Amino acid sequence: MTPARTNPGWAEVLVLAPTGRDGPASAELLRRSAVSARICADLTELVAGLEAGADAAFIAEEALLNQPIEPLVGWVEGQPPWSDMPFVMLTGRREHPVVMAWRGKLVAALRNVSLLERPVQAITLTSTVQAALRARRRQYEVREHLAERDRAARELEDLVAARTRELEVANRELQAQMAERARVEESLRHAQKLEAVGQLTGGVAHDFNNLLMVIAGGLDMLDRQTDPVRRQRLLDGMRQAAGRGATLTRQLLAFSRRQPLRPEPLDLARQVGDMRELLDRSLRGDVDVTLDFARDLWPVAVDPGELELAILNLSVNARDAMPAGGTITIRAENLPGLIDDDLRGDFVRLSVIDSGTGMPPEVVSRAFEPFFTTKDIGKGSGLGLAQVYGFARQSGGGVRIETAVGRGTRIALLLQRSVGAAPVASRRSVVDAGVEGHADARSGHVLLVEDDDEVAALVIEMLGQLGLESTRASSAAAALGALANGRAVDLVFSDVMMPGGMSGVDLAREVKRRRPELPILLTTAHVEASRYDAEAEGIVVLPKPYRLEELAAATRNALGLQGE
Repeated sequence: MTPARTNPGWAEVLVLAPTGRDGPASAELLRRSAVSARICADLTELVAGLEAGADAAFIAEEALLNQPIEPLVGWVEGQPPWSDMPFVMLTGRREHPVVMAWRGKLVAALRNVSLLERPVQAITLTSTVQAALRARRRQYEVREHLAERDRAARELEDLVAARTRELEVANRELQAQMAERARVEESLRHAQKLEAVGQLTGGVAHDFNNLLMVIAGGLDMLDRQTDPVRRQRLLDGMRQAAGRGATLTRQLLAFSRRQPLRPEPLDLARQVGDMRELLDRSLRGDVDVTLDFARDLWPVAVDPGELELAILNLSVNARDAMPAGGTITIRAENLPGLIDDDLRGDFVRLSVIDSGTGMPPEVVSRAFEPFFTTKDIGKGSGLGLAQVYGFARQSGGGVRIETAVGRGTRIALLLQRSVGAAPVASRRSVVDAGVEGHADARSGHVLLVEDDDEVAALVIEMLGQLGLESTRASSAAAALGALANGRAVDLVFSDVMMPGGMSGVDLAREVKRRRPELPILLTTAHVEASRYDAEAEGIVVLPKPYRLEELAAATRNALGLQGE
C-alpha cells in the first residue's frame, strides 16, 4: 500500500457523493476549511484514491447501495497494523429494516466510521472531517514511532551481530592462546616430571644400593664367620638394613599418596605422649621435647602409624636444625571453621616447633620434594618431609611451614577433625612396637601360591618355623589344579601379582566359589593396587615385606586361631 501523506499542513479527503449537488457542495465546503477535497466519480476511483494515500473519505451512503463494495472492504482489511482509515458517511432518514441492516454491516466492515444524518449543518460536517483528519495524523505518528522502533531494532540486531562476530574472533584467539598455554604447561610438567624421576631414580638407587651392600656383604661374611658375637652383629646389621628398606618404601608410597592408610579416631595428646620414650631415644641428649596440647583438643581421623612416622620425621629434622641443642615443642590446637586454600571445615593443627637455624625461601620452596635435602651425604635421604606431605594430603589435610633464617621453624600438620570419639585405652607406639613373640600357628597345610622362587623358598621356611607344612604352586592355574586333585589344604596363601592372567584376587574368588569354607590370605608389595578388590571379597592382605611375627599373626587370624 502506498504510504499516506504525512505533511501536517496539508491533507486530502476523498468525496464520493454522485447524487445531486452533494459532492460538489461538500468539496467546496471542505476547501473553505483549508482541506483538499477530491471528488471521486465512483467506488473504483475511491479505492484508487485510498491506495494513493488519501487521509480520509467522505461518502454518501446511497453511493454504496446495491454496489459491489468488496474492493473497498478488501482495502480496509489490508491496512497495515498502524492504520485505521477514518470514514465520514452521510446517511438519510430511512429506517427501513433492510436499509438499517445493510447500514450496520457497512459500518462494521469499514470499522472507523462517523455517521452524519441529513440535513447536516456545514459546521458539523467540517468539524467531523477535521476530527477524522486529526485522528489520521495521530496514526501517522504511531507509524513513525513503529518505524523508528524497527530501525532501532535493526540497528541493535546489526550491533549485536557485529559484537557477536567480534566475540567469536576474540574467543577463537583466546582458545588458541589457551591451547598454546596448555601445550607449554604440559611441556613444562613433562620436563619437571623427567627431572623429578631423575632425582627419584638416583636417590632410590643410592639408598637401596647401600642397603643391598649391607645385606649382600653381611651374607657373604656370615658364611666366613664362626664367632657367634660377630655373626649376631652381622645379622643385626642386615635386619636393620631390611627395616630401613621397608621404611624407605613406605615413605615413597606416602609421597605418591599410594600408601594404604587405615585412619581411626585418635587422641593426639595420648598418641604423642605414648611416643615420648621413642622421641627421647631418637633425639640427642641436648635436645628437650615439650608437649603443649589444648585441654579441649578434638580427636582426629588418621592412620596412627603414619602419624607417628610423620612426627618422628619432623622431630629428627628439628633436631638436625639445632646442632648446638635446643627445645622442640610439639603443640596441638583446634582450628574451628578453617578456610585455608583448598581446606574447609574444622581442623586440628599439630605443630613441631624448633629453635634452630631456620630455612631460607629457596629451601622452603623445595622442602617437600623427594630426595631434596640440605644435609650432608649419608645424614638423610630427603624423604622425611616428602612422607609428611604425602601423609597429610592423603589424610585430607595439609602442611604449612613458618620459618625464618636464625629464628627457627614451625611445621604444622592440618588434620581433619574426627566425627568419632577416640578410644579410651592407651596403645603402644606403632613405630616402636613389635611382636614380642609368637606361638606356633598350630600344625596345618598351606597352599603357597608364589611365582618367585627365592621368595617362595623363604616363605616355606618361615611357615615351617610356624609349624605349618607347605605345598607350592607357581601360578593361580596350578593352585586350582592342586585343589582339584583333592589335596588336603587348610589355608591358601597367595601373592596378588601373578603370571598367567589370573591375579591373587581372581584366584581367591574362584577358591571361594569352589570351596567357600577354605581360608584365604593374600600378600603383595603394592597393597594399594589390590586393597579395594580384596576388601570387597572380605580377604586380608599382608603387606610385603613382612617379618615372621607378622606372618604368624596373619596365619593365626586366617585359620581362626586368635586367642587360642
